[in-house]
Amino acid sequence: MGSAVNVALPDIQKQFQIDAIVLSWIASAYILATAIFLIPFGRIGDIYGRKKIFIGGIFVYGGASLFCAAAPAISTLLLFRIVQGVGSAMIFATGIAILTSVFPPEERGRAIGINIAAVYTGLSLGPFLGGFLTQHFTWRSVFFSVAPLSAAAILVCVCKLKGEWAEAKHERLDIVGSVLYGAALAAIMIGFSELPSETGVLCLLGGAAASAVFLRWETKAEFPVIPISLFRYNRTFAFSNLAALIHYSATFAATFILSLYLQYIKEFTPETAGLILAAQPIVMAIFSPLAGNLSDRVEPQIIASLGMGMTSFSLFVLAFLHQGTSTALIAGVLIWLGFGYALFSSPNTNAIMSSVEKKFYGVASGAVGSMRMLGQMTSMGIAAMIFALYIGKNPITPENYPLFIKSADRAFLVFALLCFGGIFASLARGNLRER
Repeated sequence: MGSAVNVALPDIQKQFQIDAIVLSWIASAYILATAIFLIPFGRIGDIYGRKKIFIGGIFVYGGASLFCAAAPAISTLLLFRIVQGVGSAMIFATGIAILTSVFPPEERGRAIGINIAAVYTGLSLGPFLGGFLTQHFTWRSVFFSVAPLSAAAILVCVCKLKGEWAEAKHERLDIVGSVLYGAALAAIMIGFSELPSETGVLCLLGGAAASAVFLRWETKAEFPVIPISLFRYNRTFAFSNLAALIHYSATFAATFILSLYLQYIKEFTPETAGLILAAQPIVMAIFSPLAGNLSDRVEPQIIASLGMGMTSFSLFVLAFLHQGTSTALIAGVLIWLGFGYALFSSPNTNAIMSSVEKKFYGVASGAVGSMRMLGQMTSMGIAAMIFALYIGKNPITPENYPLFIKSADRAFLVFALLCFGGIFASLARGNLRER
């Protein structure tokens, strides 16, 4: 869905006649909801059972997708994208935690790598299938197609996923902390996407205040939703999460921007654009298990930092995008970007999950997902802010194409510099096996 919806965005814009900023919220609303609920649902899974939350998340996601498909207005579509995000949080807060619970440390990187490869296989299929469905059956079919897939996934889980995992079942959910966390995160993410307006500044200030209250509450809570000690005293956990945040902040909007570039500037069909964009996740799917397996034997710090360096170089090349840029060059850069992504993601996730004890697996899994979603939201916020500065609240039309390309180049340059800085955060985590 993440990659398929990006390809369908131009058709959604045509139907609802919305500007580029509102268009970006079709992705951002989903990301925001997912980010807010990931850690609370990770904690709920630790207490009440990860399998229950995992299956419930698939059900919520599939149902919300049907409502997205039938949306009569952009407001309805955005509403149910939020509900989709809640379902997504339930899935991703518990999936990695379940795997970490059942695999020993010496096999964990390989298992996580296979899991990430499965995710990236979906991302590989997304642009092609999303483009095909959008071109032949309208953008609504992209959302309709999720319902049978969700039903099949629930059936597999009920029949094949045996057992339950709840290592913190005698503890309680920190409801106040969860609300404060959600409020702070929402204010910060919305504020960032609204910069440089006054609303954006006020939201950021409100988010900072809510964050201060949240941190103070968590240090005193008996069963905090986020154990602050994990960030304060666990260097591997803290810097691995920071590296993930920076990496996703620098990379997620690349697909969003390139999807618009290929369809508006290059005038490719959604199906063709989807095929080109699939180059990145295909490479990610192939190399993620290998990188994860390697991280069981070689320090994740080394592999992940190398991957982030490759990603930074790819984004820097895209900063020179222009109307005559060859499709072959774009595909080549996406392949290199996918390889760097694979080298970073599996080892970094392995480092995070292996740095905590069992009762915090759900929280750690939620932290992995939160860094991903917060990074993705930040990435979309940067893109939206740059679009607002160069294009304003105007649709992407031929007369605005030069401004669109200029804004895309500026965004890629910012992303490249951000990712380069993230290399140092990745190196600062230290060696996992010295813990």
